Amino acid sequence: SVCPRVPLPGAPWGCVPLTAAVLLAAARPLPGRGPAGARRQLVYVFTTWRSGSSFFGELFNQNPEVFFLYEPVWHVWQKLYPGDAVSLQGAARDMLSSLYRCDLSVFQLYSTAGAGKNLTTLGIFGAATNKVICSSPLCPAYRKEVVGMVDDRVCKKCPPQRLSRFQEECHKYRTLVIKGVRVFDLAVLAPLMRDPTLDLKVIHLVRDPRAVASSRIKSRHGLIRESLQVVRSRDPRIHRIMAKTLQTALHPPDWLQGNYMAVRYEDLVVEPIKTLRQVYGFVNLAVSPEMEKFALNMTSGPGYSSKPFVVSARNATQALSAWRTALSYQQIKQVEEYCHQPMALLGYERVGSPEEVKDLSRTLLRKPRLPPGERSRSGWLE
Repeated sequence: SVCPRVPLPGAPWGCVPLTAAVLLAAARPLPGRGPAGARRQLVYVFTTWRSGSSFFGELFNQNPEVFFLYEPVWHVWQKLYPGDAVSLQGAARDMLSSLYRCDLSVFQLYSTAGAGKNLTTLGIFGAATNKVICSSPLCPAYRKEVVGMVDDRVCKKCPPQRLSRFQEECHKYRTLVIKGVRVFDLAVLAPLMRDPTLDLKVIHLVRDPRAVASSRIKSRHGLIRESLQVVRSRDPRIHRIMAKTLQTALHPPDWLQGNYMAVRYEDLVVEPIKTLRQVYGFVNLAVSPEMEKFALNMTSGPGYSSKPFVVSARNATQALSAWRTALSYQQIKQVEEYCHQPMALLGYERVGSPEEVKDLSRTLLRKPRLPPGERSRSGWLE
C-alpha cells in the first residue's frame, strides 16, 4: 500500500499509515464540557523527571472527582522514537488537545502494539496504578470513591477494556488532570490555554535541583531512552527549562495570568494538608477529610524509598535531606553553578562548605525570592 507523506505535528515530514493521516486530518475540537454540560476544569501538572511528580499526581489520582492520566505523552515518545525531545513538542500538544476533550482514540494513533491490534486500557502507560482503570465499572478490584493506593499486581489482572469504554468514563468527570514531564516549555501549551472551549490551568511542580540530580543518578538506568531523546534535541539550553519557565511566570502573558501556580515539592512533604488545600483551591476541588488523611499518611512513612518510580509513604525529613548524604560536595557545587538563578528564585539556599551540607539540623529552604506583587500575579503558592 502507498503511505502518504504528511507532516507529523511538531516533527519533520514523515510517513504514517493512511488511517493515522485520516485521523489527524479529521480531528475537530470538541467543547470542554463535563457531566450534564458543566464546564470541565482541566489541569496540566508541568514538571520534569524525578521532581516528586508521581507522588504529587496521587493527590489527583486518588480524588473520586478527578479523571487522572499519568504521562500519556510517553506514547508519543515511544511511537516517534528516536525523535529528539524538542521536535516532539508539537505532537505532545496535539495529543493533550485530544485528551482534554476526552478523545482517547489518540492513544491508538500512537500505539506501538502493531498494525491491526487495538490498544486496550491495560496498554496505556501507567494503567496498573490508574484509579479509574482499576476501579468499577471498568474493573471490580477497587472503587474510585474509596481513597487509597492500588496494588499494581491486582490491577494488571483487570479485564482489558476498549478505549471507547475508558472514554465514556472520562466524560463523567468534571475535572481532568494530566501529569507530564515531556513538555519543556509553557509556550507549547499556549494554544490550549487560549482555546475558549477549554479551561486549562497549569501547576508547575518544582524541586530542589540538587535533590533532582541525586534522584536522577539513582534512576539513570530507567531513563536511558528518554535521556537519549533529550540529548538529541537541537536546543542546547534544555537544562535551563526551570529558569525559562520561572521567567515566563514572573512576567506572565495574558494566557497565563491567573492560570498558573508553582508548588515546591518540599512544601508538600513538610506541610501536606496546607499544600493540598491550596492546590485544590486553585483548581476548584473540595478537600475531603479522606484526602487530607491520605496526604498526611503519604508524608509520614517510616523511611525514604530508594526505589525509583515507586510511590510509597515516606518520612518527610529524610525525603528532603537524602541528597545531602548521597551527593559529593563537588557534585553539589556543580548543580548549584548550573542552577543558581532558579534556586535563588525558588528559595533553595546554596551551601558554603562540606560541613554545612552534612549539618542536617540546618534547613536550606527559604521563602521564594520573588517580589510579592509578581508572586501573586504568577500564582506562587504561599
